[in-house]
Amino acid sequence: MRIAIDVMGGDHAPDAILAGSLGAVDLLGPGDQLVLIGDDRVIRDYLAQHGLEGDGRIDIEPTTQVIAMDEKPVDALRKKPDSSIVRMAELGKAKAGAKYCDVIISAGNTGACVAAAQMAMRRLPGVNRPGIAVTMPTFHGPLVLCDVGANPEPKPHHLYQYAHMARVYAEKVVNIKNPRVALLSIGGEEGKGNTLVRETAKLIRADSDLNYIGYAEGRDLFEDRADVIITEGFTGNVAIKLAESVAAGLFRTIAHEIKQIDPGLAQQFGPIIKQIYQKHDYHEFGGAPLLGANGICMICHGSSEARTITAAIRTTMAYARLGVNEGIVEALSKYTPVQEGAV
Repeated sequence: MRIAIDVMGGDHAPDAILAGSLGAVDLLGPGDQLVLIGDDRVIRDYLAQHGLEGDGRIDIEPTTQVIAMDEKPVDALRKKPDSSIVRMAELGKAKAGAKYCDVIISAGNTGACVAAAQMAMRRLPGVNRPGIAVTMPTFHGPLVLCDVGANPEPKPHHLYQYAHMARVYAEKVVNIKNPRVALLSIGGEEGKGNTLVRETAKLIRADSDLNYIGYAEGRDLFEDRADVIITEGFTGNVAIKLAESVAAGLFRTIAHEIKQIDPGLAQQFGPIIKQIYQKHDYHEFGGAPLLGANGICMICHGSSEARTITAAIRTTMAYARLGVNEGIVEALSKYTPVQEGAV
């Protein structure tokens, strides 16, 4: 398995990306290889510093351009054809020759990653729009939320497809049997929600292959009501970042209050708080797959640290071996996608 990594993408690139990539070297099996994409000199210097120059488990794909986090995706892809994101997506294109990579990973500009992946890798049969699925740690176990940014203005049939794709992902990767699927809305009653939510509910409710339980409110994300929650990319992105912020702030507040009451107590409970925090830390989960792409594209948080990248590599290797894409194609095989001109 060849795993392509955009070394130049992310708030802490390239050092954090390189450190995280090298942290995953021991995860590689026979025939596995990391393909580091970016500034050739920077990558070679880093490998030399860590005694890995010339290591057969690591390949380098040099590029000369970088897409910044704040650039407009489509414009950036057109103006920077030799960027690490564009090259990464090209390597993930099926049948791309000897340089083909089974997995592509980036913490760079999300919009550019999604656009590049769709243009180069295209879509799986039956999929009109890929969506990003995040595994959220909750008090009751993991929850899959889709979409969190790939498609901020979807149509009902896009969300319907996300329900199937996220269900397959939850079953195969998160190991949730017959996951409960819900639609994110502003209330639990069927009459609530906007037109998009109500029209999507009709499609999902009519499909007996989905274990649909109805609407979920924002508070239900942490209340063990559903295993998979479907929404559009705008709301999903706001929800996941709010959850990350609340989790981090809550643990900081608890640690501060304990220290204020008794510094000795803080030392006693410090390891316990750290252990609990790790279970709710997005860095431990790595990246989020772009479900529906004709290949495996893992999108990491822009603020990814070294351990985030290592975790993402670990997750994508499992994703590839569990046949998620094959499961998605099978799940959508009964559904006739809307023609290109209507999506």
